[in-house]
Amino acid sequence: MNPSELARKVIQKEPLFILDVRNEDAFRDWKVEGENIQYLNVPYFDLLDGVEEIIYQLPKHQPILVVCAKEGSSILVGEMLSEEGFDTSYLAGGMKAWSEHLEPIKVADLREGGELYQFVRLGKGCLSYMVLSGNEAAIIDATRMTDVYVTFAKEKGVSISHVFDTHLHADHISGGRMIAEETGATYWLPPKDAEDVTFNYEPIEDHAHLQVGASRIDIQSLDTPGHTVGSMSFIIDEAYLLTGDILFIDSIGRPDLAGKAEDWVGDLRHSLYETYQSLSPELVVMPAHFMIVEELNNDGSVAEKLGVLMERNHGLNVDDEREFRSMVTDHLPPQPNAYREIRETNLGKKSPSLEEQREMEIGPNRCAVR
Repeated sequence: MNPSELARKVIQKEPLFILDVRNEDAFRDWKVEGENIQYLNVPYFDLLDGVEEIIYQLPKHQPILVVCAKEGSSILVGEMLSEEGFDTSYLAGGMKAWSEHLEPIKVADLREGGELYQFVRLGKGCLSYMVLSGNEAAIIDATRMTDVYVTFAKEKGVSISHVFDTHLHADHISGGRMIAEETGATYWLPPKDAEDVTFNYEPIEDHAHLQVGASRIDIQSLDTPGHTVGSMSFIIDEAYLLTGDILFIDSIGRPDLAGKAEDWVGDLRHSLYETYQSLSPELVVMPAHFMIVEELNNDGSVAEKLGVLMERNHGLNVDDEREFRSMVTDHLPPQPNAYREIRETNLGKKSPSLEEQREMEIGPNRCAVR
């Protein structure tokens, strides 16, 4: 089973039994998530002498997907199970391939024929966006799998003219600069996050307006610091609010990934409780990440009206400022894997190989506070 086929099963909430043969620590830290997925974790090295001891734990009349880190171990275990009469397949490319898969989902028709697509990275919880208008496209928060965006744009018959990052990412490597270099697009960054970059970029200013394509789709920027000092949000077509890593569907952004949680918590609260509160509750929030698969809508997209989040998201309903400060500084989840190295890479100070980039990104999304 390839990652695209698995993605459709997750989105469509199909029942699935997964035998994960990675080590227990790796499984506990990060696995294929799905609302109707059953799991059994047995390390590969416990199965070298055969699968007889786990047969009674496996479903006899349901397909079994065997998962490992890169696919090699899952192929061997799958073959052993097939010899015992089980209907098995393996995840092609393993968890590394699952981490890299992007599922493009159309989330909106914009005015005058424009379109908005969300690229869902199910294995990492990352979300990126492409605005199509006339013969142009703009990309927001691209991942390092740049070929997906470039190919998608070609299939749609558009040229990529603008690439944005809402902030300096610390949990995944941005593909923005690479796409800009490949296509000739303009690469836009928040200047407060880009003071130490080693490459050329265009600064995004607060309340700037940028038109995309012949139908003139409007992208408006908003200064919303807190996750980083320069974090920006974008309003697309006066209807869709791209919040980066400041506001998620079921959580809010963490302020500590540059080691400045105490300094930035006030900015975070201002962005959430003043800047966003001043906007129309009808704006549809589209974040740069999700934490749990329950945040996915029925079509696999991640989006909800701002007014709904104002009522339901706990992070937007902490009246006491001291309680809020404690919530986002004293109860933080573990930091993302290799986040310092990822920041350095996104600043242009490191140039890791492709395999090193994959290793740096292994693991779940950890940019949120719940």
